[in-house]
Amino acid sequence: MSIKTGIIFSILLTAFITQSCTKNNPSSPDVLIIGGGTSGVSAGIYSARMGVQTMIIEESEWLGGMLTSAGVSAVDGNYRLPSGFWGEFKDSLTNYYGGAEAVNTGWVSNVLFEPSVGNKILQRIAAKEKNLNIHFKSKLISIKKENDKWIVTVETPEKTLTLHPKIVIDATELGDVALQCGVKYDVGMESREITQEDVAPEKANDVIQDLTYVAILKDYGKDVTIAQPEGYDPNEFACSCENPLCTHPNPLNVLWSKDKMIAYGELPNRKYMINWPIEGNDFFLNLIGKTDAERKEALKKAKNHTLCFVYFIQKELGMNTLGLADDEFPTEDKLPFIPYHRESLRIHGLVRFTLNHIMQPYTQPEKLYRTCIAVGDYPVDHHHGKYPEWESLPHLYFHPVPSYGLPLGVIIPQDVKGLIVAEKSISVSNIINGTTRLQPVVLQIGQAAGVLAALAVKNKTDLENVSVREIQKTLLSQGNYLLPYLDVEKENPLFLPLQRIGATGILQGTGKNEGWANQTWFRVNDPVLYSELSGLKDVYPSVDFPGSDTPLTLNNLLDLIKKINQKETDLTDKSKEIFTTFGFADVDANKQLTRAEAAVLIDQILNPFEKEIDIKGHYKN
Repeated sequence: MSIKTGIIFSILLTAFITQSCTKNNPSSPDVLIIGGGTSGVSAGIYSARMGVQTMIIEESEWLGGMLTSAGVSAVDGNYRLPSGFWGEFKDSLTNYYGGAEAVNTGWVSNVLFEPSVGNKILQRIAAKEKNLNIHFKSKLISIKKENDKWIVTVETPEKTLTLHPKIVIDATELGDVALQCGVKYDVGMESREITQEDVAPEKANDVIQDLTYVAILKDYGKDVTIAQPEGYDPNEFACSCENPLCTHPNPLNVLWSKDKMIAYGELPNRKYMINWPIEGNDFFLNLIGKTDAERKEALKKAKNHTLCFVYFIQKELGMNTLGLADDEFPTEDKLPFIPYHRESLRIHGLVRFTLNHIMQPYTQPEKLYRTCIAVGDYPVDHHHGKYPEWESLPHLYFHPVPSYGLPLGVIIPQDVKGLIVAEKSISVSNIINGTTRLQPVVLQIGQAAGVLAALAVKNKTDLENVSVREIQKTLLSQGNYLLPYLDVEKENPLFLPLQRIGATGILQGTGKNEGWANQTWFRVNDPVLYSELSGLKDVYPSVDFPGSDTPLTLNNLLDLIKKINQKETDLTDKSKEIFTTFGFADVDANKQLTRAEAAVLIDQILNPFEKEIDIKGHYKN
């Protein structure tokens, strides 16, 4: 982007931000979001887009949280699953930089960007929403309920506000609102007995993942070596990469070259994200439930640790022209506003999502796959390298899983009404937090939270009474995936029928792991058998369903549909019309159908997605 274009962009952005903070919004919004981070900005935008007066309270002057304010601007996963606001943000980045290749600069990710650019884009998108009011540099003072009414006190730079929102969304980094509201929660690893996960520890513990104070470096073309930080010990980083100081590398780690280590997080415009997990700038620190003063003091150590690693890169690795970028964060020390928190407290939600729900979604007592509102495809990745007794913990470094759908019930607490919990504080097991914590998933969590809040306000009902199917229909209309099928992109006419049928369980996807790729396939072109439609029995229990492994023909399926409809109507012309609409070739009535053909016919004639389900995926009535 040219300098002139950049100046114009900045002027327009300033106008947009000013507009977003001075719109004609009521002083007390219907939906109040505490935290303008990754989930918070997404929740705010989508609640506002649905016509509901919405407010975001953000402590910094940026939007985006871990994506921007924490500097984790190399996006992990969901490259082939551009679901909802994640897809919109990704498209905005590629448009800004000039194409997909322009953001594919480092080897850790396919989507990398400068944090300041991510913030500008999010500010620009948010500023367009007339129903969204954002207070920057503002802080939650207190939150309580009296007579089922929220009373929230917020301190802004201009004045102290007393708000009475109908719905509150906790989009904080560490679940601070849930904590203040008395939501039940867990911290650390559950025992194997609790979650039934075979990789969980036998005994529970309170160990959370390391956090990271990210550094963004740029090449100044001259020696910019910083002063030696206090307590610097080069041995602490000796085996972060190949170098003469590394004499006893950890056999569990890959020992990369120093150039490969730096290129890991190379950003556009020759900047480098330093978020290095192998004896790098990860830091073990648990700040959950701490006061602001306690957090500030503790984070001095994490910051110093990162500065020590930067000094190691400059002095021991000879890269003394790389220094902290002076054009990214408007902070005195040039470090991000906040650290990258990989883990928070995890609430007790209406459901708890575990590894077993990902590995074997169709055999669990709860049918949570029917209730999904977001998708993810990143492996389970835990960072515990700085924990003193890390060897006693499960080794969960890129633990393979299929791609998955995330259920709605994880964002609704069991015991506090009118509150939605987003970001990384959702109701998942500690194991699964290692994949649901990633940026694309958290963006979708925020979007679903915004949709849920808006529907509760518009329908004048409690959160738990909002129809699961209504939420899913709304998300589908916004370009979201409910289930992570790779067969059909969302621009394809088959996308919606397959998503709907998948969410009924009538035809089930196949998940697998191939190398680094975690996948799920609908298998659209595979021939279908009678037995694969066993899910029909859950939707239509009164129908006598033949569950044999015989091929399913068009005649067979139409006969089955007639039994379900209890009508003798000739469906031949209807099926031909459907086949033409969706681009299928004419099919002989006695020829075996494909899975896609069967799914579309069932979706279009029976419309089973209209059947209501409860929060655990069981059909009502």
